[in-house]
Amino acid sequence: MRHSLRPRLTAIAPSTAEAVRCAGGWLFDQVMVGWDVTVVAVDMGDPRPLEILGVRARQLDAVIGANPILGPCLQSIAVRTDLYHADERVRRFVLTAIEAGGAEVRLWGDLWPEDFDGRADSVPHRLSLAARAFKAQAMAAADLSGEPTADTELFRRGKLRRPRMVPATLQNA
Repeated sequence: MRHSLRPRLTAIAPSTAEAVRCAGGWLFDQVMVGWDVTVVAVDMGDPRPLEILGVRARQLDAVIGANPILGPCLQSIAVRTDLYHADERVRRFVLTAIEAGGAEVRLWGDLWPEDFDGRADSVPHRLSLAARAFKAQAMAAADLSGEPTADTELFRRGKLRRPRMVPATLQNA
């Protein structure tokens, strides 16, 4: 199996529709500047909306411990905060990635994880014109066409409050 040497971004979301709604424009813009982007979803649903954005889609249960998801060149992770809270596998994945190579973590959602410092930096991403157009098409494919496409998607970023040791067995899972 060949692996890309392009910088990689993995977004973890409850569903493909949620990834498109909250991060679709940013994901598209990352693809356009040369990133290899994968969305890992709990509820896979129809992958077409992500395909419209140029993003690879994977089911959480099938890939959460896979080395290619963590592996080399992983530079950024985006995750829905309530999924981080609810699923220990997602927390382990995020913490392992941070400890393995210092990947930047962007979060979206209302719940701020206890593992992260209480001061969250706001990270707005202003969507390109192309991102807005492709996101609108992806939202229509995800049956979200009644929702407006914003010019900016908002994420938060914070630092781990305290180092957490991740067992070696999880790093190699």
